Amino acid sequence: MNKEELLKAALDAVTVRGSAYGDAYTNHKRIADIWSIILETEVRPDQVAPMMIGVKLARLIETPDHQDSYVDMAGYAATGSQVKDDEKLIEVGSSRIVDD
Repeated sequence: MNKEELLKAALDAVTVRGSAYGDAYTNHKRIADIWSIILETEVRPDQVAPMMIGVKLARLIETPDHQDSYVDMAGYAATGSQVKDDEKLIEVGSSRIVDD
């Protein structure tokens, strides 16, 4: 799979999963909240995507030719970027509420 095919597959996967799981920030917040309980330490929504990329890297050590892991890592990178953008919007919205 070349880079264009991989990125298209990642975009397709993120789009399909977004329709199944809801918006990226809400989903990653939910995952972070659950992980925080399990780990007994705070996990932030922006930490979820890098952690999932780590899972995919660990799997690639066992099966380095498994293309789906590369697709998923690209998707998590894009989703992680979206979560950071969403956090900025939430912060701006919160500061507007305080300023009013």
